[in-house]
Amino acid sequence: MGGSSKAVEISRVSGDQSQTESDDVAVEEPLEIQLSSPTAEGSAAKSISITMRTPGDDDILAVLTKMVKQRRDSVAQYESAGRQDLADAEQAEITVLEEFMPQPLTDEEVAVLIESAIAESGAAGMQDMGKVMGVLKPQIQGRADMGKVSGLVRSKLA
Repeated sequence: MGGSSKAVEISRVSGDQSQTESDDVAVEEPLEIQLSSPTAEGSAAKSISITMRTPGDDDILAVLTKMVKQRRDSVAQYESAGRQDLADAEQAEITVLEEFMPQPLTDEEVAVLIESAIAESGAAGMQDMGKVMGVLKPQIQGRADMGKVSGLVRSKLA
């Protein structure tokens, strides 16, 4: 088999007889994203290696979402400090990270999902915001700004 398999020794048992033989098993190869971030000494490369178990794995999506958010915050700070060169470097990293994320939702799609989540959870007011967000999060994580969505839900429930 190709590079995504590995030969291992297995034991086949039939009744009271055991037989050892070699078999190929699938091996998950890590997804490696290499980014460089400015440091005091210059630019140091950081390598992030994530093993993807299933497409859209929630843990990986959460990590990627956090990384994009951190870089967006950095872009704003660099721009306000007049360091467009560093802001551009962060923006380039955002572009790379976004290639591994699902397609963002439009404002209209978010509005429809919010209405659906309110109806599904039976939310009647602000006290039910947690229920609504609990329904929404799996549907929109990594596809919309959760802070913005939270504000929209809050305005609908008020």
